[in-house]
Amino acid sequence: MFNVGDMIYQVIVLGLIVLFVVSFSLFIRRMLLNQQAKMHQLNELEKKLDKIIKLMDKDENEFPLRK
Repeated sequence: MFNVGDMIYQVIVLGLIVLFVVSFSLFIRRMLLNQQAKMHQLNELEKKLDKIIKLMDKDENEFPLRK
């Protein structure tokens, strides 16, 4: 019928397949979360740069001869 060695081999192979699937899904999830965090940081940086540009334009309008 079934050999104990064959059953152990099948359990190990099945366990490795499950481990691979779980690891891969966690890897993809982490990649997506990191990408979202980077996009958020980039948006915040763009907002700050826009604010700096507005302040510089305002300063130029108030003091046109300043260089």
